[in-house]
Amino acid sequence: MTLTFQIGALVLLALLAANLPFANHRFLALGPVLASKTLPWRLLELVVLYFFIGGLGLLLEKNAGQIAPQGWEFYAVTATMFVTLAFPGFVYRYLLHRRD
Repeated sequence: MTLTFQIGALVLLALLAANLPFANHRFLALGPVLASKTLPWRLLELVVLYFFIGGLGLLLEKNAGQIAPQGWEFYAVTATMFVTLAFPGFVYRYLLHRRD
């Protein structure tokens, strides 16, 4: 696998993971079905998935070579990007989805 393919796959996986909390009523898509999965549960799941995807990115970076030092700015930017990737799922769940 080339490095470009790994980066593209990681971005695509981040897009899917960011929208996962808004797409179902299970915790991390594995747990039991929650009758009412509220916004705080979805945000907690979003944070857990952010760290999971970040760990996967760190693993890919380690396999590619030396890990670059990262300050707080890196985490602020990546967290903002992850929340931005979650926007379509949030819009669908809370703004467009009709509850019958």
